[in-house]
Amino acid sequence: QLSEDVERVSENPADEREGEMEVHEDARSVILPDSELGTTAPSLRFSKTCLKNVFSVILLFIYLLLMAVAVFLVYQTISDFREKLKHPVMSVSYKEVSLYDAPGIAFYPGKARLLSCKHHYYDHIPPLINPGQPGVIECTTRRINYTDPFTNQTMKYALVVQGPRDVKKKELVFLQFYLNETDQDFSAIDYLLFSSFQEFIDSPQKAEFMKDCESSYSSWKFSGGFRTWVKMSLVKTKEEDGSETVEFKQETSVVNYIDQRTQPRSDQLFFVVFEWKDPFIQTVQDIITANPWNMIALLCGIFLALFKAADFAKLSVKWMIKIRKRHLKRRSQVMNHIN
Repeated sequence: QLSEDVERVSENPADEREGEMEVHEDARSVILPDSELGTTAPSLRFSKTCLKNVFSVILLFIYLLLMAVAVFLVYQTISDFREKLKHPVMSVSYKEVSLYDAPGIAFYPGKARLLSCKHHYYDHIPPLINPGQPGVIECTTRRINYTDPFTNQTMKYALVVQGPRDVKKKELVFLQFYLNETDQDFSAIDYLLFSSFQEFIDSPQKAEFMKDCESSYSSWKFSGGFRTWVKMSLVKTKEEDGSETVEFKQETSVVNYIDQRTQPRSDQLFFVVFEWKDPFIQTVQDIITANPWNMIALLCGIFLALFKAADFAKLSVKWMIKIRKRHLKRRSQVMNHIN
């Protein structure tokens, strides 16, 4: 910088002479009596220049500190973005519906027999007239045999029943089973819930469809001698590859059935009720909270601050060098004039 100023002075001798004339005039203007010569005016000029230099140095350090903070923010922003990409957040949303797609309920009754099946509304189930006797079957049912998907040897018999649809009217399905004899200490019937009964009806390979359902969904039990109340809720999960899986959550309550038949019986009666818990379908998916556009905007602002700070530091250094050179030049000219 000093060499540039020297070259600029050598290239502009006229300007230098004008500057020297101004300096001589300033020197003549500051000539004081002998008692005050070289004391008051130079000290005042030196103090002002010193304050300016100190202030410039302080500003320079402040901007250097701001640059360090900006660099740290850039590093922290990039690190946070990479961390959020590795750890997505689970998002849960709820969608309200008035009608569900009727689910399929697959029962594995074994030796038990279906006595009655009926759809009721507004959560009202009338008392049974002839418990243990065949009644009306108003449900849509299908019977199917298929091989066990886990052993590929055992044949399984399933009774598939269409589940409830209308959630606003509190539609429910009430079923009654009868088992005359059993060779086990505990009597229970297994059942399986899958998402769509209509897909089962439309499937050309119903046995394969049931094998896939058994492999994908969990199975539950309900016992004899009780009325089991099952309240279902539907959960859809969106995978990373865009596919969607469906599962059921259920709340089960069991009420003791009082057998009021006249003669004691050795047979077992099974009662089970299926209904929807609420009209909300829960959707679960993983989302990445890191927004690349926000990060780009933040980085642009930080880099702009860095460039501004560097530009200010450069101008401050140039100004300090210029002030220092001017001060030395005036001091030498004043001393020469005094001599």
